[in-house]
Amino acid sequence: MPSLSEAIRRLVELGLASATKAPARRSEKSATKAKELAANAIDRLRDSSARPEEQANRKRRLLKGPEEFQDVRVDRPKKK
Repeated sequence: MPSLSEAIRRLVELGLASATKAPARRSEKSATKAKELAANAIDRLRDSSARPEEQANRKRRLLKGPEEFQDVRVDRPKKK
């Protein structure tokens, strides 16, 4: 059994080693499937009292994500 400090050191080393690896990119097929699942979930939760245009606008905003995070998303090309 390692001491507490040795166990913490090992965990930190493991964490740092995994942080340097590039994140796995999703395939186009899995990204499309995720978007379809999200769209279906949004359709089930929609506000039926809103106009169809407003429903479409809300869905589009939810799928696109907040503007604050659009530049950090790895699944979309960077805007110039």
